[in-house]
Amino acid sequence: MNAVGKKSNSGLSERLNTGGFRFTPQRKQVYDVLLHKRDHPTAEEVFIRAKKQMPEISHATVYNCLDALVQCGLVRLVQLERGATRYCPNMEEHCHYYCDECGTVFDVALASDAAVGPRPRGFKVDHYEIAVHGLCADCAKKK
Repeated sequence: MNAVGKKSNSGLSERLNTGGFRFTPQRKQVYDVLLHKRDHPTAEEVFIRAKKQMPEISHATVYNCLDALVQCGLVRLVQLERGATRYCPNMEEHCHYYCDECGTVFDVALASDAAVGPRPRGFKVDHYEIAVHGLCADCAKKK
């Protein structure tokens, strides 16, 4: 393992330990799946991808790993209407643009102090959960 791999493992291990979880190869595999292709996969998609590298991993283990990563603040849940919950490793303030045609989800950065819209007097924003629906550029060209 190279120095970069060791550094990222220690950061993951530290965050898990702080959250009351221990570092496991399964948690690392699930986290690596999320970091490798940042397309907001569902738990089922994470399972399929993780299984390619770790054939013995189970559905239950993937769900438990995702739950641990969310609880430790390494991953956030993305709920788009009534669809399956998706997972996003981008912990910066951002909103999601969702293509209603192809299902692609795009992250768009927000300044942490951005005034996205009017807010009640004295309201202090902790974080945003914004999803914008429409058509991505490719799908819009087809219409």
